[in-house]
Amino acid sequence: MRFFNLRMMVEIALMIGLAVVLGMIKIYQAPWGGSISLEMLPLIIVAYRHGLGPGLIAGLLYGMLNLALDGLRFIVHPIQLLLDYPVAFALVGLAGLFPGRYWLGTTAGSLARLASHLVSGAIFFGYYAPEGQNVWLYSLIYNSSYILPELVISGFLLWLVAKKTRHLGLLERQSLS
Repeated sequence: MRFFNLRMMVEIALMIGLAVVLGMIKIYQAPWGGSISLEMLPLIIVAYRHGLGPGLIAGLLYGMLNLALDGLRFIVHPIQLLLDYPVAFALVGLAGLFPGRYWLGTTAGSLARLASHLVSGAIFFGYYAPEGQNVWLYSLIYNSSYILPELVISGFLLWLVAKKTRHLGLLERQSLS
């Protein structure tokens, strides 16, 4: 298990704070929760810089903070609460499985988050589906409407930052020293 040093913990705290701020700047707000913002970007950076474990923990902590700040109006069941907040954002940390492969990691973390929202949406919000439409298809369309654009925007920005700052190593895996 990887040791959390003070530098890493401070960086994770700062990135979670940045995710909160970026999450408040919404490009699009879906009617029953979810939005297009840049909130995943700092979480993905943590995962790239420190690996899977710290990435999962940063996402989990952000998800709980996001819930406390904004999510209470969209809670219908305790399992839905877990799937839409701490679990969904923890899964963004899966980007840490692909160090240096920014599109692949961003896609993996985003699609894992989508899967968590998909299950929650189909089970707990399926009653919003138009009559006759499959609740799983409805949930996929609804949740994809904000997660896929966020995936593209985050992936592009990470690629751009990596390209422009490659010599600085800002997105490279960090050692514990």
